[in-house]
Amino acid sequence: MTLARNAAMALVVLLLLVAGAWSSWGTAQHVLLAKGREHGTLTVTGCTEETCSGRYVPDDPASRLRAVTIAHSVAAEKGDTLPVVVKPGTQEAVRAGWGGGLHAWLPLGGALLLAAPLIGGGMRLPRTAWSAAGAGAAVLLGAFFAL
Repeated sequence: MTLARNAAMALVVLLLLVAGAWSSWGTAQHVLLAKGREHGTLTVTGCTEETCSGRYVPDDPASRLRAVTIAHSVAAEKGDTLPVVVKPGTQEAVRAGWGGGLHAWLPLGGALLLAAPLIGGGMRLPRTAWSAAGAGAAVLLGAFFAL
């Protein structure tokens, strides 16, 4: 019975962590693997409930000025200037730097926090659970303070 419980808990924890990493990677890849992508700054001109848009000024003089959008954040207000990386082939940008990187990994941080009680209670691995919870909390708090 113990082996079956541990296997079931391990599968649920694995599902949570894979889902968190998969959800994070869609944005994080543009921040982490930014070499060869367009870098610049976005001056926010307006926000809706889901996105903020503004004027993009590239770092590379060969790139063109244009309007891009970014996911809405409580930390972005009209008139703010944000460092961004443009997703290839789109008019969508993601934040660059530490703030953008930590913001991109928020789903994984939440998954680590959700998995911690399952690891500690279900699998009876309290040290591993505290480590997972600490890593998840560090990502969430880091994103909060970096943005």
